[in-house]
Amino acid sequence: MKVVICGAGQVGFHIARYLSSEQNDVTVVDQSPELIGKINDSLDVQAFVGHASHPDVLARAGVGDADMLIAVTFADEVNMIACQVAHSLFNVPTKIARIRQQDYLRDEWANLFARDQLPIDVIISPEIEVARAIRRRLRVPGASDMIELAGDMVRVIGVRCTETCPIVHTPLRQLTSLFPDLNITILAIVRDETLIIPKSTDQMLPGDEVYFCSETGKISRAMAVFGHEEQESRRVIVVGGGNIGVNLANYLENDEYTVRVIELDKARARKVAELLPTTTIIQGDGLESEILEEANINQTEAIVAVTDHDETNILASLLAKRYGVDRAVSLINKSSYGPLITTLGIDVVVSPREITASTILQHVRRGRIRSVHSLRDGFAEVIEAEALQTSPLVGMPLREAKLPQGVILGAVIRNDTTIIIPRPDTEIIEGDRIVLLAAAQAVKKVEKMFAVRLEYF
Repeated sequence: MKVVICGAGQVGFHIARYLSSEQNDVTVVDQSPELIGKINDSLDVQAFVGHASHPDVLARAGVGDADMLIAVTFADEVNMIACQVAHSLFNVPTKIARIRQQDYLRDEWANLFARDQLPIDVIISPEIEVARAIRRRLRVPGASDMIELAGDMVRVIGVRCTETCPIVHTPLRQLTSLFPDLNITILAIVRDETLIIPKSTDQMLPGDEVYFCSETGKISRAMAVFGHEEQESRRVIVVGGGNIGVNLANYLENDEYTVRVIELDKARARKVAELLPTTTIIQGDGLESEILEEANINQTEAIVAVTDHDETNILASLLAKRYGVDRAVSLINKSSYGPLITTLGIDVVVSPREITASTILQHVRRGRIRSVHSLRDGFAEVIEAEALQTSPLVGMPLREAKLPQGVILGAVIRNDTTIIIPRPDTEIIEGDRIVLLAAAQAVKKVEKMFAVRLEYF
């Protein structure tokens, strides 16, 4: 596949790295010589300096025979015009644009992006996607990650094992006999920043981050087995009144949480108060004790720090934990901070880059793939796909199916009603929706497993 990426920032770099590692033909364009230099030094892609919406620049990037244009520059208007040029002059089949300004996304202006207006096939709003991701994590106490799949019939949960976790040091094959009602699949173990696709003889150890797949209605039981029986946090402080904070507060208020927003900038605090008339807005520094006490920190169950500064988010979370707040969620952009966060005691880390990349990958993946979620900076992907008659999985027990190395099935959804946790004798039938985890090097093979072959027609 040939892809032109406009924008060499964190998201553009991340997507370029993903796609180039899978032998796609990738070209990156950006106005910054420094960002282009970094890509040329780090990735096996074509990259050059230029204005991403100029026709001559896009022509030089090879957009004339590209399958897709992904516009993720820092300017919404450049992203929109790049898509318009790609459509009108070069007839690019798929155009994806990141749009941050919330006014463009209001329902009353939805017709702006119709095919005969500004022809953008997929609009990505990182602020909305990140707010939704935080909302999902807050709904499952103790979870470091939560992914809804198959219309939320199935969830993939990330959870960190502690010394007191009841099932550490237990071979996975013994879990069913020890907990007969525990109907889950352990998909992956992240240990010392290394992804492990587990075998039945493997054990979970303290400090591991474990991803498991479960029927949504049985999540509470599964979390209890991992030692998490906390109540859902209903009283929340949001530090940062930017677009993410406003969207999140709005979602939480609709879910009947009690929310207080702390915003440092006086003018922005006034604006947030207009946008959230029923929410308590406090103007001040979220790192000051007096401001936190004004926000009723002693009665708060969760803090979510979503300012533009990673360091502020980390410190606000740590300070809140000192006050006894049960759960701390931090927005972190710098991947280098990742390994440090959990050792500091922060419960959940949210990466805008990773969330935005996951949303884009959904539209990059081929075959009958319905949903894609990137894990841990591209270590693996959680994929929901539909099994066609031509799939090599259909018509035989899983023990006989030749799954690619690095792939593990988590759940099978049949007829949109029945959830099957796969076992060696489970047989996949045409039309089943399959939830699986694929290590990065196995993703291309998964696409082929769910591709439509010509003889199918």
